[in-house]
Amino acid sequence: MENDTTMASDTKALKLDIDGAYEVLKHVVLKTPLQYHPKLSGKFQAEIYLKREDLQVVRSYKIRGAYNLIQSLDDAQRKRGVVCASAGNHAQGVAFACKYLDIKGVIYMPAITPKQKINQVKMFGGDNIKIVLIGDTFDECQAHAQAFTEENDMVLIPPFDHLKVIEGQGTVGKEILAELSNIDYLFLPIGGGGLCAGVGQYFKVLSPQTKIVGVEPLGAPSMKEALKAGKPVVLDKIQRFVDGASVKKVGDITFELCKDILADVLLVPEGKVSSTILQLYNEDAIVAEPAGALSIAALDQYANQIKGKKVVCVLSGGNNDIDRMQEIKERSLLFEGLKHYFIVRFAQRPGALKEFVNDILGPTDDIVRFEFIQKNNKESGPALIGIELKSKEDFDSLIKRMDSRKLNYTLVNQNENLFEYLV
Repeated sequence: MENDTTMASDTKALKLDIDGAYEVLKHVVLKTPLQYHPKLSGKFQAEIYLKREDLQVVRSYKIRGAYNLIQSLDDAQRKRGVVCASAGNHAQGVAFACKYLDIKGVIYMPAITPKQKINQVKMFGGDNIKIVLIGDTFDECQAHAQAFTEENDMVLIPPFDHLKVIEGQGTVGKEILAELSNIDYLFLPIGGGGLCAGVGQYFKVLSPQTKIVGVEPLGAPSMKEALKAGKPVVLDKIQRFVDGASVKKVGDITFELCKDILADVLLVPEGKVSSTILQLYNEDAIVAEPAGALSIAALDQYANQIKGKKVVCVLSGGNNDIDRMQEIKERSLLFEGLKHYFIVRFAQRPGALKEFVNDILGPTDDIVRFEFIQKNNKESGPALIGIELKSKEDFDSLIKRMDSRKLNYTLVNQNENLFEYLV
């Protein structure tokens, strides 16, 4: 069995020793639960399990790869110290490893990183780490980290594109197959591709009948585009809401390992991710971060295929800042068709606003935002109005009433640039 999992890809002979990584990690990381989920199973008429990496020591699987790489350094490398760039989960894994192994580390994080994530990194790393906040984006931050590493002859710990990191992430797959067999579908989130590469390669050898389905945010389809091009490509721009899985380019190594094992790659809208986060929290008391909810959010797209099948979704992390919940709720309401923003140009006469409230709004429609601009003493400008509906079916009747009254309005939701500027 041990030799079976020292494997190579068909294209690049990239050897992975996932069993060896498991032996290294088993006394450091938690063997997280693989839980049967009755509600999802009932909804999709399937047998659905969640691999709960949100319950890991640092609340994500990232500790596996970071620790596996750092512990493999020789004495000379350890003395030089390590450097990483990360906006969250990888930084926490590196910080934990530095403290556990008593190695000095410098962790670069974007200047806009939420305080909660910075505090988590400090907590796990203690005096062994130094945090540098620099740059407005991860790419800027990473460039500074690489330059610092070279100038100070330290060791860079990449977040996904390294065999030792991939081996560590692959131990998630070993734990799944130790508990469950005859799995038909495995849904995995994809950012840089480290988790998918490690777990996917392990399944390729020991559970080849399992279909591996990768899941990316709609606003950051880096693996999807790489597969189309036949090589990793740099996306011009990405939507960063699903921060744990939003990268402009997947890894070169991870791509080579993923391209032959992925049965499909699904893209999930950020609004759907938000709805899934709220559902997990409200119904199961599970705190999932956006990237952590990706695999579950994708199930609707495979409802027909998974019916009657055995399915595993990797819930990859639970580092969700409470300050983001309002944004998550907003995105969910917009996606579900329950919240709409309008620019309304009311007629310049008394009672126009009162008529809107009394005659146009439905009995369960609610104004949740109202901004009225006074242009001068005699003339008023347009109003920005946010309306929340009880049911998405109420939208058509609202529009009909607005049109019947010949109301001069613009639906902001349908204009991306206007929406981002005003809302």
